Amino acid sequence: MLQLRRKLTVVAAVSSVALVGGMFASASSSAKSAAPTISATSFNQTYSTMKLLKSVAAKGKGSIEVILPDTVSSTRYTEFDAPSLTQAFVTAGLKFSQFRIQNAQGSDATELTDAQAAISSGAKVLVVDPLDSGVGAQIESYAQSHGVKVIDYDRLTLGGTRSYYVSFNNTYVGTLLGKGLQACTKAWGVSSPKVIVMRGAPTDNNATLFANGYEAVLKPLFSSGGWTDVADPAGTWTPAVAETEFQQAFTANPSTNAALLPNDENAAPIISYLQSQGVKPQQFPVTGQDATLVGLQNIIAGYQCGTVYKPIFLEAQAAAALAIYARANVKPPKALVNGTTADSTSNVNVPSVLLTPEWVTTANMEKTVIADKFVPAVQLCAGSYAADCTKYKIK
Repeated sequence: MLQLRRKLTVVAAVSSVALVGGMFASASSSAKSAAPTISATSFNQTYSTMKLLKSVAAKGKGSIEVILPDTVSSTRYTEFDAPSLTQAFVTAGLKFSQFRIQNAQGSDATELTDAQAAISSGAKVLVVDPLDSGVGAQIESYAQSHGVKVIDYDRLTLGGTRSYYVSFNNTYVGTLLGKGLQACTKAWGVSSPKVIVMRGAPTDNNATLFANGYEAVLKPLFSSGGWTDVADPAGTWTPAVAETEFQQAFTANPSTNAALLPNDENAAPIISYLQSQGVKPQQFPVTGQDATLVGLQNIIAGYQCGTVYKPIFLEAQAAAALAIYARANVKPPKALVNGTTADSTSNVNVPSVLLTPEWVTTANMEKTVIADKFVPAVQLCAGSYAADCTKYKIK
């Protein structure tokens, strides 16, 4: 069986890439000449590109600390990010004593103390997915005062002082959500869509970028008079709160027949609620993100239109590579840092590795998340979902 190696398509945030020196300035010309040249398109399922970084990893001093935000907003952090980052570091030649991956469990205080403790224990590089920009800025200020380099992972810290940012193109994530809902309402025969438009947490810059993307798609539809924006709840990444927000909006607007939902975790309890209200498959379009098991099962069962798939094993490798370069005080290749992202608070453009997500439906699920082994078919097709997998030729 042919092994499918999916290479990511890279989207630059701006037409020109400005790489800054700062703390990531190369230690010497000899160090630069020894560094392998890799690009943002080099990473793959086999992690083979990480092996090219063994010489850089051998030059590094101190440890790398990764701090992930929580286990509630998405299952991705425990199911995908942590194991993918571990595999990337180990494949590059780091010992387990040279890196550590922690989770702040949704607490700003924990995320800050984890970072401070890591620096006290000898960490030279922090890879941080901030719960919010407030704690992210605190961490980055503390790290800067101690000569420690920081890479923003997945979420950008507004007002921060990090040197690099690694993520997917988050505005495009929102575009996919908006276009996915538009296509789904047509495919499912929903006329005159009356939509509840929901958001992620207001404190999360990614949630803002997602909203920028899908609002650009939805606003012309609302303005045309064919679609109706019936409610716009405040937003959250806590699924139970999202369900409450949705129920309140739905009760006040019982003619609602579609919802823009920002991720699979928020969508799951809302779909369960809609089922309790008698909604049948392919009657009430909703969207999602992260290609979780529950999200994919809701898609094949006909209760969710699609999900934005972000191959996290690619994002994890990109972040690990940047951290390894930083630990060795070696400037990363231009081909790796392929774009910039605006920090509107600090008024700076942050050198970034930006990856491209993909909209997954029943039509391409077999060729994407299943082929990538992101979610095993044996899990997806368990129990009552076996018939759905047979219907869509997923195996």
